[in-house]
Amino acid sequence: MAEQKYVSLQQDSGKVKGNVEISHQVIEILLGIATNQVEGVYEMRGTLSNRIDSLFGRINHGKGVDVVFDDDKISADVFVYLEYGVSIPKVSLEIQKSAIEQLEFMTDLALKEINVHVVGLIAKKESGELERVTTDKKE
Repeated sequence: MAEQKYVSLQQDSGKVKGNVEISHQVIEILLGIATNQVEGVYEMRGTLSNRIDSLFGRINHGKGVDVVFDDDKISADVFVYLEYGVSIPKVSLEIQKSAIEQLEFMTDLALKEINVHVVGLIAKKESGELERVTTDKKE
């Protein structure tokens, strides 16, 4: 099965004809921004190419988000690093709520499911340095 690259929106108006299609990358970006805005999220999991891009000032807001389209249903996985000391269940629930609300508000699409994967914690040392605590094999 070929991966679907766009999701089509249904038009209810009889006055305007045409299609509206949204790229899966746009949905990944939307979910990435919604996740980053949740208090307690330090950053999203990235790849080596994301880190190289960030050195040149390019930001990939869709990093750490995987979206799958199955018929008209959308499933998403978000991979996050949280700040040390936050309540993981509370922050994860807020991530899910934020993602669902933003996707529905901006696209009228509904998520079938959103899975939050906490891949590490970021702790601030007294010296001001950051300590990354992770078991993520992709890091």
